[in-house]
Amino acid sequence: MKNKFIKSTIILLLGGVITKLLGMVIRITMTRNLGTIGIGTYMLIMPTFSLLISISQLGFPVAISKLVAEDTKNNKNLVFSSLPIALGVTFILMFILIIGSDFISNNLLHNSEVKYGIMSIGFTLPFISISSILRGYFFGKQKMLPHVISNITEDIVRLLIIILALPMFVTKGIKYAIAFLILSNVISELSSILILFFFLPKNFNISKKDIKISKDNLSSIFSISIPTTLSRIIGNIGYFFEPIILTNILLKIGYNSSFITKEYGILNGYVIPLLLLPSFFTSAISQALIPVISKAYVNKNYKLVKKGVKQAIFFSLLVGIPITILFILFPEPFLTLIYNTNEGINYVKFLAPIFLLQYIQSPLASTLQAMGKAKISMYGTISGIIIKLSILTIFSLLKIGIWGLIFALSTNIIFVTLYNYISIKKQID
Repeated sequence: MKNKFIKSTIILLLGGVITKLLGMVIRITMTRNLGTIGIGTYMLIMPTFSLLISISQLGFPVAISKLVAEDTKNNKNLVFSSLPIALGVTFILMFILIIGSDFISNNLLHNSEVKYGIMSIGFTLPFISISSILRGYFFGKQKMLPHVISNITEDIVRLLIIILALPMFVTKGIKYAIAFLILSNVISELSSILILFFFLPKNFNISKKDIKISKDNLSSIFSISIPTTLSRIIGNIGYFFEPIILTNILLKIGYNSSFITKEYGILNGYVIPLLLLPSFFTSAISQALIPVISKAYVNKNYKLVKKGVKQAIFFSLLVGIPITILFILFPEPFLTLIYNTNEGINYVKFLAPIFLLQYIQSPLASTLQAMGKAKISMYGTISGIIIKLSILTIFSLLKIGIWGLIFALSTNIIFVTLYNYISIKKQID
């Protein structure tokens, strides 16, 4: 299992480097075409997008990955039992978004430019759900190459679409450009699904028993997926309300809409993506960790669980510490090189040390999920969100601009990371 973990991590790491580079090129292309106001408007819609993705997936990818890794059930049936439920939810969400886009854009986000983008989200959700469930199956089998190839293909397809068509949509208006960017996920996710099907074994046969929905398998899936989904939904609800609380309070105390959109765009369009650059490494560790920890914990091999957690933290910090130092000392060259801007330097310097904890948060959360302790992770997320939104509300009233959000985000990262670490120690000590 140790060799599989290292091999899986290396494959995911190499794939993560490529997809991160492609992602940077995609973001550079987007930011230079949309401009600061355009990217700020685009970022206003991202919390809504993230929330709806979490709802549509229902935590099935993590649950399927864990159950397939344990190899005690019909693995094919796990996939086919979850797909109809996930697709049913996505079509309900699609209908809600179509009829509610006007209310969300004008009454919640206070920006009519995002209406078409909100509507567009609904059309992407079915494709995202299917690809994520298939990835969960391959993760459980500890076959990481299909995931890596599908991700790379997805990013290449999206990059080509954006390069070829985004400038044309920008000339028509920001609202059309944002809707186009959201809809580009349909084609890129479809290409990813096709690649995943290509990697299925040649002798992969499907019987009636595989297709028939199993109540027993659904029960096992839901026992894992519901806490995982609630944790992500709660996290994304916090993310969803973040711009709403910030915008409403800052408008009320005298800031204008242009200032809010610009500063929010700088923070979420430039600063946070820059600080999350090492996340491809921690993501690789987290994804490789779930099947290994799942099997070890089921077999009560707590020594291997401890070793896996220690290795995950060590490798995350091994990459995170030097990058954090570089971000603190040389923020301007990174912002200029990647985003062609020098705005947000002070934000980067302040947040870089805090994000060192963010780098180990993902492996810790994955460990709890792999141990079947998703409820514990959920409680941490709930507490963190309550703390974050409370601090955001209070500090925004102090007339310190976007810094209220920065302090709230920092507190959330510190609390949730320490909570997860302490929770794991209690389970395996």
